Amino acid sequence: MSIDNLCVFAILYGLLTLNTSQPQEPDSQYTIPVNVEEVNLTFSVTDENGRWIDDLQLSDMRLKDNGRAPLRILSFQGPMNLPVRAGILVDTSRSMLHALPRNRRIVSALAAHVLRTSSDQAFVMRFDFESKIRQDWTSDAELLNASMSDVAKDWQSRLGGTAIFDSVYRACRDQFGWTEANKAGNFILLFSDGIDNKSHARFEDVIDRCQRSHTAIYVFSEETKPSRDAGQKMLQQLAAKSGGRIFYDQEPDAQLKDLREIEGDARYQYQLVYKPANLKPDGSFHLIKLDCPFRAAIVHVREGYYSRR
Repeated sequence: MSIDNLCVFAILYGLLTLNTSQPQEPDSQYTIPVNVEEVNLTFSVTDENGRWIDDLQLSDMRLKDNGRAPLRILSFQGPMNLPVRAGILVDTSRSMLHALPRNRRIVSALAAHVLRTSSDQAFVMRFDFESKIRQDWTSDAELLNASMSDVAKDWQSRLGGTAIFDSVYRACRDQFGWTEANKAGNFILLFSDGIDNKSHARFEDVIDRCQRSHTAIYVFSEETKPSRDAGQKMLQQLAAKSGGRIFYDQEPDAQLKDLREIEGDARYQYQLVYKPANLKPDGSFHLIKLDCPFRAAIVHVREGYYSRR
């Protein structure tokens, strides 16, 4: 028998001896560390006529995460009457300059009819290939309107590109990051055509950052109905996956009604925290389905979330 074979034999013999001579520990002593995650859902509920429903109980709700019931419900609360925190993000690239008068009118309506000076605040950010805060957090309607009047004052050439994802990511990280989770109704009003050709942030990164800062994205589209255009499809997904909506109304009265719906979503929120069943830290998207099977109610909630890697 060669020296190499003797070495192998000795090692195998030693392992077998160790296995038979020492008692086995109970299986319960051997544990595999796992990533335990909780999903925090905020949502609003309306009836068929758009009136807010404020008396739901946990027993009224049915929740599915990727088609499966949650492992455990940790808490249920609501509805809360929250202060509003609004981020106004205005695309000032060449393709969107023509829409500035409409955007100013919508922001003016938001400041006049939605924001409460005693509790609510908003900021204005303009962006093309880079972003810049034009008005920091304020409850002053005049300051918001003034910042919108010259929002494109330092406009850059469209040749520089448009970075929507980077701008939304920065807004959620830098502007909404200071707000304590679930202590304010956060949302972004995004005015853009959806064409992004300059961002470094990925779509998944933006959605994750929105969800961590509890910030929903609402879009006032220039289109009158849903479109298959690449930019419009991206805006639809951005709104749905962050828990917001996209609006196609072009008349001022209808747009004011849309703003009221946004206010209701942000201000009158329920909160549900749960542990998903069989959650894997693989970065995959989990589809959320939340409804009220025994009541005529419409639940406004984000489409889902990305699990942490």
